[in-house]
Amino acid sequence: MTDDVERHNAKMAKKKAARDKIMAGKTEEKGLVIVHTGKGKGKSSAAFGMIFRCIAHEMPCAVVQFIKGGMETGERNLIQGHFGDLCEFHTMGEGFTWETQDKSRDIEMAQAAWEKAKELIRDPGNRMVLLDEINIALRYDYIDVDEVIAFLKAEKPPMTHVVLTGRNASEALIEAADLATEMELLKHPFRSGVKAQAGVEF
Repeated sequence: MTDDVERHNAKMAKKKAARDKIMAGKTEEKGLVIVHTGKGKGKSSAAFGMIFRCIAHEMPCAVVQFIKGGMETGERNLIQGHFGDLCEFHTMGEGFTWETQDKSRDIEMAQAAWEKAKELIRDPGNRMVLLDEINIALRYDYIDVDEVIAFLKAEKPPMTHVVLTGRNASEALIEAADLATEMELLKHPFRSGVKAQAGVEF
């Protein structure tokens, strides 16, 4: 038993030394372009987790929702009700495209959301800007992905983080990102007839 403990401790000490050496070389700070995509749940949830971290650190931030419309969400209620001084929240979409059934209106709303997003990103006071479900608007060509990438490269302030969520992120956007995560669907209660529920989906 003693030998096992000693071997374990030696192994952990070696691992820590290697980890410390790696971490010593990571000294740069910069604003990141972050993409959350994939068919699995958790893209927006993870992004809002980062927004709440910014709020906890008293770092000004902002949210632009490109698709979700009048539906009430816990994140929006909490932010607008308690943290509006630190986080601007703009719900610009009017629902998913199959709900609105008005492509020209969807394009108009997506373009308006993108203009608001650019305004918020240009402000160096905002440390993080979340573009929630923008990947859906990009997939449907409501906004030009090349324009988005070019804007982020040319005009995003050096220390501002921008998070882009939604399924089907383009390869070009993933390539342009500093951090990209794909949420993989393994199992979902919707397939068993369970509807979206407060506290889990919204």
